Amino acid sequence: MSNFDERSGVVACNTSWGQWYQTIEEVYVEINVPQGTLAKQINIVFAPSQLTCVVRGETIIKGDMFSKVVTDECTWSLEDRKLVRIVLAKARASADNCWKSLLKSEFQADPLVFDAMEKKLTLERFQKENPGFDFSGADISGNYSGGGPQFEN
Repeated sequence: MSNFDERSGVVACNTSWGQWYQTIEEVYVEINVPQGTLAKQINIVFAPSQLTCVVRGETIIKGDMFSKVVTDECTWSLEDRKLVRIVLAKARASADNCWKSLLKSEFQADPLVFDAMEKKLTLERFQKENPGFDFSGADISGNYSGGGPQFEN
């Protein structure tokens, strides 16, 4: 998680198994698993366009992701034997690549959550373009869809 996210918080899409959220560069997936789960009971497979997560023989996530990822940069961890945290590295890291859903067919953000996600990625883009300013507490209105306005230098 970037310093920007630590200051501004995350905009999460809640699901039956946990939540997912994103930055310009990564998508984070948090899966609640039964207390006492061991790492050897978890099988996660990353492919450029697909994600599979099986916990204790039960398929939690399986399908085509909303967009491609860089598999060599994707990781997962088991925290306190009750939370699986997956980090997916977006293949196209830009503010206009805001995922509407984790998988193409499932776990879609509702319109208000997606709107907040787009705002956040646009502010994160402004932060990267203007490192001397702090946009973490800023609000934005107007044209922020698709990564916000494009300014010419």
